[in-house]
Amino acid sequence: MTEMLSYDFMQRAFLAGIIIAILASISGTFVVLKRYSLIGETLAHSSLLGVAVGLIAGYNPLWAAVVFAVVSAWIIEYLRSAFSLYSDAVLSILLSGSLAAAVIIVSLGGAFNNSLFSYLFGSILSVTYEDVVTIAIFGTLALGTLLFFSKELYFIAYDEEVAKVSGIKVKFLNFLLVSVVAIIIALSIRVVGSLLIGALMVIPTVSALQFRVGFLKSVVISLSIALFSVILGMTLSFHFSLPSGATIVLCVLGIFILSLIINNRK
Repeated sequence: MTEMLSYDFMQRAFLAGIIIAILASISGTFVVLKRYSLIGETLAHSSLLGVAVGLIAGYNPLWAAVVFAVVSAWIIEYLRSAFSLYSDAVLSILLSGSLAAAVIIVSLGGAFNNSLFSYLFGSILSVTYEDVVTIAIFGTLALGTLLFFSKELYFIAYDEEVAKVSGIKVKFLNFLLVSVVAIIIALSIRVVGSLLIGALMVIPTVSALQFRVGFLKSVVISLSIALFSVILGMTLSFHFSLPSGATIVLCVLGIFILSLIINNRK
């Protein structure tokens, strides 16, 4: 561990990975409870579309990804609430459409280079200090917003209709939640990739829920699983020259399987 952290790029990678683990696991709790698990993959593909547009148009890919992810999140929530469409159907439509558009734009513009590849599969070892600072600042704002409205968001996830009757601004908070999740995902794909961020957001929470210990304890367990998986995955990636993002996700998946085995014995 000492040898690994003696490299500057590994220090940056660990910082970025830990921040992403915190953001993904906590936001993922609300996402999973709302039966919105597929939103991670959907917004990740929307972010990838933003990256493709940014690369071709000469804009900063990260900010293009944020804009496209947030707009997609608003479209998802609008279609779900205004047209009473099933959440999974809306997410599947946006996911397919975003990926198809990204592929067409990339093929027409010839932008499928290392930059886009890093956003697709993640490139945590090439994260700069500027990336870490950006993720930390906007991640803190996003996380602070979630925690500030955590009680209301939990109430909405538990029973949206009762929350409306209770006077909670359900529509506003739903748009707020998907916007925050979109920002977190757009910031994260540079680290773990658009194909993997959904797993890091959902699997730790699903693993924690297997223990049936209540909301707050589930959040803590989910956070612990995500942090442990990032640290273990980064360590294995360094020593065995494995893709870091995929290794982290496999570690999370291993813990999920373990949680199923443990709780099946109770």
